[in-house]
Amino acid sequence: MKKDLHPKLNLVTAVCACGATFQTHTTAKELRLEICSECHPFFTGKQKLVDTAGRVERFNRRYGKTA
Repeated sequence: MKKDLHPKLNLVTAVCACGATFQTHTTAKELRLEICSECHPFFTGKQKLVDTAGRVERFNRRYGKTA
């Protein structure tokens, strides 16, 4: 690597809104997250299913083809 070309990497502790922390390398001095793998629904398996059936029916009523 060339000297003074790349930014300095810092070892920082990332803090999530859920309270989970982990260490990572980044160019920032501080890292605060809104969501991480500890609280994201994809990783926790607690996904909320959106009821789209009502939305589809309402769309078809408004814009559906008339016979």
